[in-house]
Amino acid sequence: MKFLDQCKIYIRSGNGGGGAVSFRREKYIEYGGPDGGDGGRGGDVWIEAVDGLNTLIDYRYHQHFKAETGIHGMGRNRHGAAGADVVLKVPVGTEVLEEDRETLIVDLDHAGQRVLLAKGGNGGWGNDRFKGPINQAPYHANAGQPGEEKWIWLRLKLIADVGLAGLPNAGKSTFLAAASAARPKIADYPFTTLAPNLGIVDLSPEERFVMADIPGLIEGASEGAGLGTRFLGHVERTAVLVHLVDCTQTDVAEAWRTVRHELEAYGSGLGDKPEILALSKVDALDPDTLAMQKEALEAASGRPVSLVSGVSGQGVKDLLREAWRQVQARRAEAKAAGETAGDWRP
Repeated sequence: MKFLDQCKIYIRSGNGGGGAVSFRREKYIEYGGPDGGDGGRGGDVWIEAVDGLNTLIDYRYHQHFKAETGIHGMGRNRHGAAGADVVLKVPVGTEVLEEDRETLIVDLDHAGQRVLLAKGGNGGWGNDRFKGPINQAPYHANAGQPGEEKWIWLRLKLIADVGLAGLPNAGKSTFLAAASAARPKIADYPFTTLAPNLGIVDLSPEERFVMADIPGLIEGASEGAGLGTRFLGHVERTAVLVHLVDCTQTDVAEAWRTVRHELEAYGSGLGDKPEILALSKVDALDPDTLAMQKEALEAASGRPVSLVSGVSGQGVKDLLREAWRQVQARRAEAKAAGETAGDWRP
């Protein structure tokens, strides 16, 4: 299934049905009086976050959503039926934005969340509503109120606890495969990963979290180079970033600086997010060369560097334990602040 994380759609709620102008006409009843019924209410447009979806591909070819118009009122005080609602079902983590792509309408960050996007118009009153001692035979009724219409943007930001960042071919997909049951595409050329991948890390029955692997970043990605930085939105919600640097590169410090620059240029707090730094593919170097690369990276970053290999499994468990500690700390903060998203579990 194709991955789609942004789309623009048109929504319109239903118009209200018009009220009826009618009079009672029966044999031997001289003054029947008005009996026009009310029109039905127009349908609403709702959006709901549901489990089991991980892409917005359903909205790629169906982009216009219109709720039904309310049925008009009829004689004998028969009221029109309400128009049917439209419910847009989207993955958990979807943001709804105005047409300007900046104004946030709602962030659907937990399953079952349901929000009204466009309210249907009220139905018009029939002439039975207007009768009185002064006007006993009203010949007018109200038209139904019009519905609401607008264009909106849907943007999916996957729900994950830990994000993997790094240059293309840094070993992120291999690490995800070693840490979880996910089976992303792995190859020896850059940009193997073209769409985010999710995997559930199961350290124990009480220690579980979701890890996201995104396409690699290159120099100038914030200006559109490579695959750009749009996919970084999928790690905005994470508690910590695991930054993998390929130890076989000539200049590991420069590789680290390149990715850090793109993270900071993207904004949204990614530059300030906790980071676990690790050298990957350590099984490919001899101990002396590896020690030299580690020392160079620690000097440039000013932080400790882990050594991992997704192929041999070296250092994977230790790194995941450190990531779990960061996830626990984030969930504790979210719980203290009363955030519902922080209590989410896979």
